[in-house]
Amino acid sequence: MGRKEIVCSWKKPINNIKDVFDFKGKMGSGSFSEVFMVREKKTGKLFALKCLKKKHLTHSNLENEINVLKRIKHDNVIGLEDFYESRTHYYLVMQLVSGGELFDRILDRGVFTEKDASLVIKQVLEAVDYLHENSIVHRDLKPENLLYYSADENAKIMVSDFGLSKTLEHGVMSTACGTPGYVAPEVLAQKPYSKAVDCWSIGVITYILLCGYPPFFEENETRLFSKIMRAEYAFHSPFWDEISESAKDFIRNMMEKNPMKRFTTEQALRHPWISGNTAKDLDIYHSVCEQMERNFAKAKWKVSNNVGLSIFQLSSSSSPSSSSPGMETWQGSEDPGEENIRNNRGCCYRDKSNRG
Repeated sequence: MGRKEIVCSWKKPINNIKDVFDFKGKMGSGSFSEVFMVREKKTGKLFALKCLKKKHLTHSNLENEINVLKRIKHDNVIGLEDFYESRTHYYLVMQLVSGGELFDRILDRGVFTEKDASLVIKQVLEAVDYLHENSIVHRDLKPENLLYYSADENAKIMVSDFGLSKTLEHGVMSTACGTPGYVAPEVLAQKPYSKAVDCWSIGVITYILLCGYPPFFEENETRLFSKIMRAEYAFHSPFWDEISESAKDFIRNMMEKNPMKRFTTEQALRHPWISGNTAKDLDIYHSVCEQMERNFAKAKWKVSNNVGLSIFQLSSSSSPSSSSPGMETWQGSEDPGEENIRNNRGCCYRDKSNRG
């Protein structure tokens, strides 16, 4: 029986991809994929080209990702520009971003305030609000999937990595997937869930931006999941003493255990910490960065100094440090009755290389 091919009306057949692009250098590689910076010969434009070996792919995952990406056109979302196919490979032509990952930029900037965090989260909310309006749920929002468009000081934030994204058909989903530490309680509880899971993740990211450590952390993932399912977090002294009550209120509404009561992206965008002037201008750089370096030192996301390494997220095997300790992306079964949280560390991991 022959290999199942991806059905895509705008897929372009090609014999040699080098007929279309000049390769400027490798940006990263995984078990089944490589990412190159390329220049399109016809236009002279630079892109990130992800090269995927057909024989190693789970076609349904890649097809889902491509179908989602092709629908997305937003200033704060990394877009898919083109898609080629040869006899042995698929080639995803991605928008090139070169500003680095969110945490790296914070560590490098020297000054960081609540207002800076608010501006970052506002851009993320605008991107995710757009996705939700188009019935798309990201399902894996986390700091390493938030990139800066360029090295410019005022560069915009770009949301990346749509390998776990889902187009809503009936308003609810059941697949247990995401990144432990950022995943919503209802997902871990193996209940049907909605786009509200993205808002929970944004709440977790906001929390980390303001103190430098995660709201939930346990070496044992069974205990970690238990804390998340109870929404058991706190604003510890002295780390939160100088943070505004408005910021804490925003986080409480985003990290509401009950998804029916949790803020939507639309509600979040109207919150005064996002839309008003309640975010403090007090510099919290030193306290935040000290905690970031302490709590995320084992999970340094920047693998090399190559420009835009994270332009398109590689498989987890490309870098053991691609996510937080014990926080690899995972996915369970579509059957909510299956025991999805199940290995010796209490988590059913998904090998991201299967996404292509």
